[in-house]
Amino acid sequence: MPPPCLLVSERELRALVALDLSALAAVEESFTLLSRGAVEMPMPMGLEIPEHEGEVHVKSAYVRGLPGFAVKIASGFYANPRRGLPTSSGMLALLSSETGFPLALLLDNAYLTDVRTALAGAVAARHLARAQVDTAGVVGTGVQARMQLEALRLVRPFREAVVWGRSPEAAQRYAHEMSAALGLPVTPVASAAETARRADVVVTATPARAPLLHSRDLHEGIHVTAMGSDGPGKQELDPAIFRRADRVVCDRKAQCFRLGELQHGLAAGTIREESAIDELGEITSGDKPGRRTDGEVTVCDLTGVGVQDTAIALYAYERARQAGVGTLLGG
Repeated sequence: MPPPCLLVSERELRALVALDLSALAAVEESFTLLSRGAVEMPMPMGLEIPEHEGEVHVKSAYVRGLPGFAVKIASGFYANPRRGLPTSSGMLALLSSETGFPLALLLDNAYLTDVRTALAGAVAARHLARAQVDTAGVVGTGVQARMQLEALRLVRPFREAVVWGRSPEAAQRYAHEMSAALGLPVTPVASAAETARRADVVVTATPARAPLLHSRDLHEGIHVTAMGSDGPGKQELDPAIFRRADRVVCDRKAQCFRLGELQHGLAAGTIREESAIDELGEITSGDKPGRRTDGEVTVCDLTGVGVQDTAIALYAYERARQAGVGTLLGG
């Protein structure tokens, strides 16, 4: 008879897993393991549902030596807010690395994906942003745009933030709510370009399919993390930015060349597959340096890799077991 499977609800997972330093360490270690060849990770599967403005991603990774691996299903249906529903949903299945039987089903409705994505942004900033950050900038006003600011504070305390969104009303609401949540001024600005001009660190977190930031918007010492491009055709950065940058980093080159901002750099000829592009895990492992000077312009393209999902799933599973949380099924 198969062993019992632990069912953990979104409410339980939200109480167990937070944007904190322990979760940050788990996500950062996953990049290091990836860089050291300890991970079997297929390319993501993507499914478009154009009639309903929807997309579904399936990601997975097995890390040698760990007791389990995750298979994650995550969806984004961008018309959902008009129906009174959240944009994102999903779940993670955690399977035994020894037997293949399910250890846990984490019904997170994309919460764990949001957490690991926000923490990946913090990992990038920890290694690539200037040591002193005065102003943070965000392009986007959704859940991930909110969590990116919260996660950034774990590694780079900042004095103020600026935000731009396509909807001025959404940007005003974001600024009001995040000012209260963070206890510091958050100001809406007139354009994505102004966000970059005013900020030391900028995170883009949108489903855009045309550039929002251009090379002329970047100033000496800025760090940009682009989160939104995780599928063919998605784009937040003008490919000329790759010529302007002193340092280009990504989570996984093969994946970013196909799904991330790097796909557009290849198409425009501003980068090549043999260009000097580092993977984030090469930096977290210490094999390559992070930011080298205060004046460097650094850009990080993050598409979200399956090893992050295995890391956050195992982290949540262990916390659930320790807390005695969840419902056992079968067995």
